[in-house]
Amino acid sequence: MSAISLLTLDLDNTLWDVESIIVTADADMYSWLDQHYPAWRALGMAGFNAIRQQVLTERSDIAHDLSALRLAMLEQLLLATGYDHEQANTGAAGAFEVFYSGRNRVVLFDGVADTLTQLAARFPLYALSNGNADLQRTGIAPWFKAHFSAATAGHAKPHPRMFEQALARAGVSPAQAVHIGDHPAQDVAAAQAVGLRSVWVNLTNAEWPLTRRPDAEIRHFSELPSALEVLINDPEASSRCYLKSLLQR
Repeated sequence: MSAISLLTLDLDNTLWDVESIIVTADADMYSWLDQHYPAWRALGMAGFNAIRQQVLTERSDIAHDLSALRLAMLEQLLLATGYDHEQANTGAAGAFEVFYSGRNRVVLFDGVADTLTQLAARFPLYALSNGNADLQRTGIAPWFKAHFSAATAGHAKPHPRMFEQALARAGVSPAQAVHIGDHPAQDVAAAQAVGLRSVWVNLTNAEWPLTRRPDAEIRHFSELPSALEVLINDPEASSRCYLKSLLQR
């Protein structure tokens, strides 16, 4: 097994809890709409959810681009509540910016900042995300050399495109890269399918749901450097013991 020359990391639910962030960002967006485009309340949340499903069904061409999807949903919402096309376009852009500002106010999980600082001094770090977080606005850009998203790649994980683009940018083989992420299918299995080693970020102490296991599992982000050291120094460790017991929890 080759030495590690690249680390790729998922963002949402790997570096921070995205669900709580989205709840707050949505609330900010709804308040902004109440102030600037109050007629949207004629449909209410039930109507907005119906429009959301309609857009998801009709716009499969942008299903991988969460920002484009949200903009389309907001525009349709405003059109459906009596605003003309210019108003709907302007309102959707304004509402999205309020949402996006909140979406990027992330709170890193405990240990993430120190660990990324440590790893970035040793390895190139690439972000690979199905979400639409902005590295600059979240404040994590200094740690990362590159960012590949579903929107820019044209496909969401578990499609291999993001992994392939990252490997090509870094000029490394799959065997030289390790992917770190929380999702068993979209992160671990997807990375394995391309030939990368994988670290499962299991912060919720969940049971592994798939047949093929990751090369390592961590339950606190600060465990990541130690897990990587094992892979570097004993690259066959995962096939023998699966590093769930890495730190003898």
